[in-house]
Amino acid sequence: MRYSLPELLQQETELQFSRFSHDDAWQLGSLLRTLAAEQQAALAIEVHAYGQQLFGCAMAGTSQDNLHWLARKRNSVLRFGHSSLYLGEYQRDKGQEFEQQPHIDASQYCAHGGSFPLRLQGGGLIGAVTVSGLPQREDHQLVLDALRQLLAGG
Repeated sequence: MRYSLPELLQQETELQFSRFSHDDAWQLGSLLRTLAAEQQAALAIEVHAYGQQLFGCAMAGTSQDNLHWLARKRNSVLRFGHSSLYLGEYQRDKGQEFEQQPHIDASQYCAHGGSFPLRLQGGGLIGAVTVSGLPQREDHQLVLDALRQLLAGG
């Protein structure tokens, strides 16, 4: 599934928290793990907020490579304030590759789907939720599904 840039921006506006605690991070990470297990997907999962990792999980079938992808995706979201999928799609629409920009260190940043900004309503960026293990649009969709479920109270 390909999302338009306006759709990706709308997701970021829609999926914001009134508050976000360590317990919320645990719930979000646990929900992502459950959803991945239901799909029989091997994922690395991270919920990063307030400058620290609040949830981390590497499911059976993942490798250190997945952890590297987590860090690069998260770094991009925290630096630029948009989902990693948005960053990649934005550059592709301009005929460029995110990682080939002169100010980007591709060993530290990437624009592949799977990391999404954690924002407080009326506030700012507080962190990122990130997964790695599926194709990038599926990683992105899994994060969306979990955020929507958690924000709906489920």
